[in-house]
Amino acid sequence: MEEGCIQVYTGNGKGKTTASLGLALRAVCAGKKVYFGQFVKGMEYSEVKAEDYLSNFEIHQFGRNCFIYDEPTDEDIEIARQGLNKCQEVLASGEYDVVVLDEINIALYFELFSVEEVLEVLETKASGVEAILTGRYAPEEIIEKADLVTNMDEVKHYYYQGVAARKGIEN
Repeated sequence: MEEGCIQVYTGNGKGKTTASLGLALRAVCAGKKVYFGQFVKGMEYSEVKAEDYLSNFEIHQFGRNCFIYDEPTDEDIEIARQGLNKCQEVLASGEYDVVVLDEINIALYFELFSVEEVLEVLETKASGVEAILTGRYAPEEIIEKADLVTNMDEVKHYYYQGVAARKGIEN
């Protein structure tokens, strides 16, 4: 079994979740099994339907509504903690080849759990599992732990020209 790495997609530019979904698709098409855990998100994004089309793809959301403009509630924190526990089980099991912890850096930014807790979860990762952590504001400790870090820089975004999120592109 080959050694799995830890990848981080961070930065203020668009494309972190999209990049992790692209990697997940590539893995599934190579016969690998993928677990996709979405932190903070609870809305119905198009990717939550991927299980209907991809037999080796499983996705769970560990969020409710988008609280990023308010303070997270106790319920938001509890759901995120349940998600972190679930992701630890999945990472340690070795049952999945790729495990995506989508928006986990945002969960850290909002202090839904600590960097130390995430580092402990990563320590339990089975050796052949590839772990992908996404979200802006990746803490330095996560960056140091990673084998690959990509920083998505925003150069230009059509959102500022009035183009709303489009189904199948941003949503």
